[in-house]
Amino acid sequence: MIDVYSWPTPNGHKVHIMLEECALAYRAHAIDIGAGDQFEPAFLEISPNNKIPAILDSDGPDGQPISLFESGAILVYLAGKTGKFLGTTDREKFNTLQWLMFQMGGLGPMLGQAHHFRLYAPEHIDYAVNRYSNEAKRLYGVLDKQLEKNEYLAGDNYTIADIASFPWTRSWKNQGIELSDYPHVQRWFDAINARPAVQRGVTVLADRRKPLTDTKAKDILFGQSQYQKR
Repeated sequence: MIDVYSWPTPNGHKVHIMLEECALAYRAHAIDIGAGDQFEPAFLEISPNNKIPAILDSDGPDGQPISLFESGAILVYLAGKTGKFLGTTDREKFNTLQWLMFQMGGLGPMLGQAHHFRLYAPEHIDYAVNRYSNEAKRLYGVLDKQLEKNEYLAGDNYTIADIASFPWTRSWKNQGIELSDYPHVQRWFDAINARPAVQRGVTVLADRRKPLTDTKAKDILFGQSQYQKR
């Protein structure tokens, strides 16, 4: 059994979708990041960077429990555990991993900044909004070019690169994007969005999420509470 400690965000959804795609037995535990659950000592034991998601697999590689944090690392682990969605040859695996790293190092962080400055920053800063909105458009252009010549990000097969990237593109409107401007991304998005496991994965813990309007929650996520030494 896998215990997943998470919240219904793009990074959380990556792991929820992967668990559903792999038909693995799991229990989802809500880590309410607006309430500060991510700073609780028990969670920090398995996620020292105080970020969701994290997992605890009671049946680890050597038959002993293993905990993991960082969504990309969790996807690689689950792909290795099940033999799914990574590729079979070395060439396929490295190709998948480079697009996974593209999401982890670029697509996620930059779209996250676009979300922050367009929706959550306490003051409107034109420079920041323009910078990250334009970077979002550039990144969607990279995706569109790749998907013009490939069915999925790493080639003909659906992989953890797609599972990692898709949840971030669900909020395209908030990123200043018109998805119709990127027809190959639109085609890819619609195909993944129609997958039953994906539809199940994005509903995990979704009933717990609420609009981020509370001042205390904003301070926990974006203010000084985030930077305290623990």
